[in-house]
Parts: sequence; C-alpha cells; structure tokens
Amino acid sequence: MSLPVSRSRLWLLGSVGAFICCVTLSGETVVVRHIEGIVHGFLALRTLDGTTIADGDLIQLARGDRVTTRLVFHFKDGSLHDETAVYSQRRVFRLLSYHLVQKGPTFPQPLDMTFDGRGNVTVRYTDDHGEQKVEAEHLVLPPDVANGMIPTLLKNVRPNAPPKTLSFVATTPKPRLVKLAVTAVGQERFSTGGAGRTATHYVLKVEIGGLAGLLAPLLGKQPPDSHVWILGGEAPAFVKSEQPLYFGGPVWRIELVSPSWPPGTAPTK
Repeated sequence: MSLPVSRSRLWLLGSVGAFICCVTLSGETVVVRHIEGIVHGFLALRTLDGTTIADGDLIQLARGDRVTTRLVFHFKDGSLHDETAVYSQRRVFRLLSYHLVQKGPTFPQPLDMTFDGRGNVTVRYTDDHGEQKVEAEHLVLPPDVANGMIPTLLKNVRPNAPPKTLSFVATTPKPRLVKLAVTAVGQERFSTGGAGRTATHYVLKVEIGGLAGLLAPLLGKQPPDSHVWILGGEAPAFVKSEQPLYFGGPVWRIELVSPSWPPGTAPTK
C-alpha cells in the first residue's frame, strides 16, 4: 500500500518546506525471502469510519528478477491515484523507477512525479494560482528507497528485526529525501470467515531532522504515522494499512475486498 511546501501530495509522507535536513545515504536493504510474482488484488479505500471512497486494483507483473507493481484508486468523485514502482529482486530489493499521478477534486494540488534509480526526479504540479510548474532535481539515492514498495518490503522482513529506517523520496514540489522509522509494535488478531488469524502491526514514522524536526509538531507539519498490517507465515500477505495519501489530508484505510455478484445471478451451466 505513495507533500507540501504549500499543499503538495505524497503516499505516506510530508516535510517542512526547505528546512528538511539532509539524511545519511547509508541504507539497510531488505533481503529477498519471498520471490514476488503475478498478482491482481482488489482493494477498497475507506475512511476510518468505514465509508468507501475509492475502488482500487493492485496489478503486479514479474519477469525474471524485475517486478512492476501498479496501485490504482478510482475515486467516487472522479479523482485518480495512480502509482507505479519498478524494482529488482536479485538477493535484495532495489527500486529502479517510480511514477506517481494524483489528480481530481480529492487532491487540492494535482501532481505527477517520476524518478529513476540514478536519482533524476521530476515533479509536475499545479500551484495555488492554477499555473503549471515543473521541478527537476538530482538526488543521490541510497539503496533502501522504498517508494511504492513498503508492503512488499514488510512481507520480507523478520518481525523481531525490521530495518530501523527506510528512505523515501518526498514530493514537496522540490523533492526531498527523508527517512521512515520502522517499528513492529505487536501481533493483532483478525479473522477471515470463521478462521482466526494473526497479523504483525508495523508503524512507520517520518523522521524530520535538525531544526525542522523540532519545529514540525509545533507548526502542525509533522505527518501522522502510517500503519501496515502483514500476515506472516510461508506466504506473507498484506492485510490493510492506514495512512494519508497526501500531506495535510485525512488518514484513510486500504483493505482487500472480495468480488461480489448481482443478486439472483444464475450459475453457469
């Protein structure tokens, strides 16, 4: 399961304008314990009170050690969240490219962000006056950049020893590299049908260093924590997440859903 100098958007992240401090480039990569393959999952995006606001698809293709995963949400008001990550899974996971599009009335500031493994980042956005803007930056990316990959990475970590941090490229419209502190906070029970199961609950907290980190809570700029639940075992699975899709926006829940059929549908003969 994805912010401003004014209101720029991001899946999982935000920052405090130009005050964000540089972070170290060393990163703890996640070892491939479970090979990713072909996936098509059906998702719902809901408010925390359970109201469905968007229908989604997670579509993943794997060719050799190269994986392409695309997360798309179509909102009831016509808005779109479209996120694609391409990564390699040769011994460790390594992000190769990333593309995020957010547009429509749900997102006060539409944007289109792309970057590649060499750190070439381009953000196209609409400012508060309706003008189209472009920001291009070159970032020196550490090997643990996690945009679009967080559920995959958490399926492959050991709950008792997750990486201390993951790197993340935040769209501010001036892109910034920040850290997510990762913590496994415990096991939680849920059920599918009548079967009881247990998921590991992970919390990801945005780390804003330096003076910006001290001022962020006082200025209301500290992004809320993100929460992800992963079912463990021989075939780990994403269960749900709770997170904002853009900075300043509400925390929403992403959950798996099952297909439903119209009442009275006759069985195929």
